[in-house]
Amino acid sequence: MHQSKSSLRKSVVREAFTTPGRNLILLILAVKGEMHGYELLKEIECMTAGLWRPSHGHLYTLLNKMVEEGLLKAKEEYRGRVRRVKYSLTRKGLERLAIANDVILQILYNIVRAHEELGRKLRELSLVEPRRMSVEVVKEYLRTLKQVRRIVDNRIEYLENMLKDMGGG
Repeated sequence: MHQSKSSLRKSVVREAFTTPGRNLILLILAVKGEMHGYELLKEIECMTAGLWRPSHGHLYTLLNKMVEEGLLKAKEEYRGRVRRVKYSLTRKGLERLAIANDVILQILYNIVRAHEELGRKLRELSLVEPRRMSVEVVKEYLRTLKQVRRIVDNRIEYLENMLKDMGGG
């Protein structure tokens, strides 16, 4: 049974908040290619700035479920008697990630906007002093905002060109 595009988008959004590791795994495998579970674990830890490291049990349960759903392909390798499994993205996983990419970027923009508004309100209430953030946090936040700006600028250019091609702008 095929899901409609609308119900698939809703499913992607729900999973983004209930099992965010799924989309993170799809994203890592799309960018980095085939990986072992331990390599995925290290990448997740890196992408979350060391703030989240799923347990081995949680990660492998999630990977096995994603293989069952056809989102990932598992390939066994042997080094002597040691068995290792490499995971890669399937066409279905890539299609799901393409939908998730747009939805998650939209959510990210809304979160950044809400974060900025919260910061302004906290400063107004004198609950946070602007200079109390560490230099590292400010640098990382600035780097992230610049990346978001590049993404937004590229998306704006793409959409403006699309409108021109459609004769609407």
